[in-house]
Amino acid sequence: MKFTEKLYENVEDIWTSYYNHPFIKGIGDGSLDMDKFKFYMIQDYLYLLDYAKVYALGVVKADTEEVMQGFSKMVDNILNGEMSIHRSYMKRLGITSEEVKNAKQSLTNISYTHYILSVSHVGNLAELSTSLLACMWSYLEIGKNLSKIPGSTEHEFYGEWIRGYISKEYEEATAWIINLVDHLAKDMTDKELEKLNEIFINTSKYEYMFWDMSYHKEM
Repeated sequence: MKFTEKLYENVEDIWTSYYNHPFIKGIGDGSLDMDKFKFYMIQDYLYLLDYAKVYALGVVKADTEEVMQGFSKMVDNILNGEMSIHRSYMKRLGITSEEVKNAKQSLTNISYTHYILSVSHVGNLAELSTSLLACMWSYLEIGKNLSKIPGSTEHEFYGEWIRGYISKEYEEATAWIINLVDHLAKDMTDKELEKLNEIFINTSKYEYMFWDMSYHKEM
């Protein structure tokens, strides 16, 4: 069994709770209040700016040119790929660039991004990579889960969001970070692997908190 498969086993219950969260269910059946989605869009945009910084730190901490290139590509994927979906929705929702610039991160958002930035600054490359994994991987799984709902991917508003997270490009990017964590974990001690597991559990919990924060529009 791959190390990331073991990681998944330890958070399966947490990830299953995402699918049952009213925010996610609302995207799937199209019933989510757009005001809640607007709040989420702004907060997630701010989150991704910090998330991209962790990948940028991966370039610094990488010890091979190949891994450096991988992290560099991921920075580009986030800033010019994933965030383009956000910009598209922001235009449709009437969110101005000034509104985004003046927006404040919620307490949950700050706590989550500060956690992964702290891990990436203080920890090794494996810890940095693991801190990125739950967000990337869980969105793919959420997208796959939602795509099973008849008509969800074609919904006039939320369909674009679902399609973005089940795209070939997003799946390939997710596979890269999964494979990197598996590679880095190969020669690590049990104690070191337990640290990675702790990081993965913590970030998985933060993901649930982010959905909950978005649904209740909590600052």
